[in-house]
Amino acid sequence: MPDEKKDDFSKLVEQHQASVMRICYIYLRDITLAEDAAQETFLKAYKAMSRFRGESTKKTWLIQIAINTCKDINRCAWNRKNNRYITPEMLPLAYDPFEKEDEILLVAIMNLPDKQREAILLYFYQDLGLKEVSEIIGISVPAVSKRIQKGVKMLYSSLKGGNLDE
Repeated sequence: MPDEKKDDFSKLVEQHQASVMRICYIYLRDITLAEDAAQETFLKAYKAMSRFRGESTKKTWLIQIAINTCKDINRCAWNRKNNRYITPEMLPLAYDPFEKEDEILLVAIMNLPDKQREAILLYFYQDLGLKEVSEIIGISVPAVSKRIQKGVKMLYSSLKGGNLDE
């Protein structure tokens, strides 16, 4: 890879390393697996850099690679057998200490069903638009919107003393 492309890739890693690591950790709930997944994500991105068509932002592209990598890891039989519960303090690269309210909210988010949790995390925590989230997940924008709405309702119910199945 020419020096200019290496510099571009280095900047890409520097800009998005924290986001990729956090997404991997949230998906895998294990710091070692998340580090492996993040490394694999950037390796895949490096190999595919010349095929990046610019149809989405590089951040969206990287997060999609990260999520697919995490899903591959989760499909492994060994990983399906392990309970990997995480707490907010365990999340890597937190900029500020968590407030009690933040911890309660994050635990509630982590207890959401996979589809709602994924949409909520990408939209609110990765600050992606509905179109970007739809590209990453591979569903329509209205479907993403529905998942977010359902997730918010479930969170509201959970935080008000209900349960996630309401």
